[in-house]
Amino acid sequence: MDIQFNYQHVSGSDELEAYTKEKLQTIAERYNWVTRADVFYRTENTASDETGMITEIRLSAPGPRLFAESSNATFHESVNKVVNQLKTQCEKRKADLISHQ
Repeated sequence: MDIQFNYQHVSGSDELEAYTKEKLQTIAERYNWVTRADVFYRTENTASDETGMITEIRLSAPGPRLFAESSNATFHESVNKVVNQLKTQCEKRKADLISHQ
């Protein structure tokens, strides 16, 4: 799987990219039909200290693209939630792919 990283109002981080690649590796190994991941990191001013670090991931796969977004206190928490949401979406897509074959 090809992974592209985009930063909006955030400085790049090799450690964060490595962490995200590690988390996305489980999706890449389990769902070989996912070909690309676009990862977006951005910050947003919020009233709460528990939000503001936003991670968005868009996966290219057969059919409509899969997308998830999360806003948490840290990017690591956001990545965890987004990857879990995408795993759920991939499971649903896999069930659709199997039923149409």
